[in-house]
Amino acid sequence: MARHVIDGRPALDRAGVAAHTGAAYSTVNHWHRHRARFGFPEGFPHDGREWFWLDDIEAFHAAHQVAKRAELTKVDRRGDSDDLIGSGTAARVLGYGSYRNLPDTLYDHPDRVETLPDGRVRRLWFRRTVWAVADARTGRQSTGRTPGTTGARKPHPYADDPRLPAAIALLTEADRAGCDRRGLGVALAQQLNITERTAQRLLAAAYAASGTSSGQTA
Repeated sequence: MARHVIDGRPALDRAGVAAHTGAAYSTVNHWHRHRARFGFPEGFPHDGREWFWLDDIEAFHAAHQVAKRAELTKVDRRGDSDDLIGSGTAARVLGYGSYRNLPDTLYDHPDRVETLPDGRVRRLWFRRTVWAVADARTGRQSTGRTPGTTGARKPHPYADDPRLPAAIALLTEADRAGCDRRGLGVALAQQLNITERTAQRLLAAAYAASGTSSGQTA
């Protein structure tokens, strides 16, 4: 479950935050782990899970995008918008040290192409095209992979197990009380009348759902 209405307000779990913001699940975990640095909202427990108010996430993400754009290189706005420029000049306009840093959205879509006597291809862009690409930047760094090829995050094998809420509740209770996690596997096995191995697997799924380190639970 990624989205749920709680007391009349829409809320998201971490998977929901990832889907709503377009960020990777690991990025959401990073934001949460370093929330003092990023200003990520505090979550709250509900039915054994951690949730975040949708409006808090939207406010955070809007501010985060503004901050990311502020970190972008300074764009050179000088010159005529109809000037045709090569890759080296385009890189300088964008504040990059080399044409190798040009984004694919620009490099792969030149306004003009010239074939040089030695057979090499020279790409040219109108200065206005380079400015438009600069204005469309969000600050998100490329992963070097074609968009859409990373695949969806694979859930834990026990992610949909009906016994998982009991494991999450036990973990949450232990953390709130400041108790050692060792022994939780035995306690959960006795509570659910299951084997300790199965209990350990359920606890591993609970850790994955909460984004915390598994620690020792023997």
